[in-house]
Amino acid sequence: MDVSTLITGIGELTTNDDELGSLTDAAVVLDGERIAWVGAASAAPDADSRVDVRGRAVLPGWVDSHTHLLFAGDRTAEFSARMAGKPYQAGGIAVTVEATRAASDTELLKNLLLHVGEANRQGTTTIETKTGYGLTVTDEVRAARIAASVVDDVTFLGAHLVPPGSEAESYVDLVRGDMLSAVAPFVRWADVFCETGAFDETQSRAVLKSAQEAGLGLRVHGNQLGPGPGVRLAVELGAASVDHCTHLTPSDVDCLANSDTVATLLPACDLSTRQPLPDARALLDAGATVALASNCNPGSSYTSSMAFCVATAVLQMRMSVDEAVRAATWGGARALRRETGDGAVGVIRVGARADLHVLDAPSTTHLAYRPGVPLTHSVYRKGARL
Repeated sequence: MDVSTLITGIGELTTNDDELGSLTDAAVVLDGERIAWVGAASAAPDADSRVDVRGRAVLPGWVDSHTHLLFAGDRTAEFSARMAGKPYQAGGIAVTVEATRAASDTELLKNLLLHVGEANRQGTTTIETKTGYGLTVTDEVRAARIAASVVDDVTFLGAHLVPPGSEAESYVDLVRGDMLSAVAPFVRWADVFCETGAFDETQSRAVLKSAQEAGLGLRVHGNQLGPGPGVRLAVELGAASVDHCTHLTPSDVDCLANSDTVATLLPACDLSTRQPLPDARALLDAGATVALASNCNPGSSYTSSMAFCVATAVLQMRMSVDEAVRAATWGGARALRRETGDGAVGVIRVGARADLHVLDAPSTTHLAYRPGVPLTHSVYRKGARL
């Protein structure tokens, strides 16, 4: 039997719902795994239990729509070298591939749970993660199976890098053939690293079309290291998101603004790789849908802090607090096509999944006003306090 909980005394409630908007002196009722009621605290119905958050701000849990959490090993040396001036290159992925292949299932699961728990404690309640550090049929299936036991969405990223010793065209054939068939039962999405040093446009299109024919949704790593075809290809094939978007032409911005493809920005990665930050303002002003995600991975963005991404977006990317918070919640949900219907995430409304992030602050403005300060007071996921 489900138990209901009244969360009351909410000083500022960010709902991301067009009708509800942002409420003050508000309350929310959680009933089992769903939200049962939202409104003024003075009109709140009775519930089995009651929690008074004493004027704190409440928002949907962060939706981190781009991570690489299924890995083993460490790339501290690479990071140190990069901070000393060595440029970032896609090939560093091979170091993690070697360590991940050598790790046991138990080690991989333990590491995954460690990072998911770390993210949960900081207010992240929905997580996507990718394969891509196995790059053999056996290792990619293993990664997908383990990830699917823990996170909300799993993405097949066999096309992350051509593994050392393999020839590009034969590896692409493997990815879109036997590897895709073996991994498909465990994943919802397929992705490709469409970038110099990884996969070119022809190879990327072949992988994505095969995945689409297999019934998987599409995502694209695009325009990270320089201008390229990633955005155009993602929009052409109807991908749910194109991620990075660091180097965009005016044509790319227009392409995204006139499509359903979400531009997922990964500012922590750009800082860690000393790339320019994406032009979020151009995307938003053009009418594109923007998401923020952590890109948590051991090589180019080893952080699970969505609050850090939000603060960076506000302080350095000219996003307003409201825009950044929406991008890190509703935007991520849209990138995963989870923002509507029963059990929607990234939004607080009746029927949505009961995911709440309670801040130890009176408003979301404090996320950028007090950057680096741990402001998570409490987190509810599927109605349970974590």
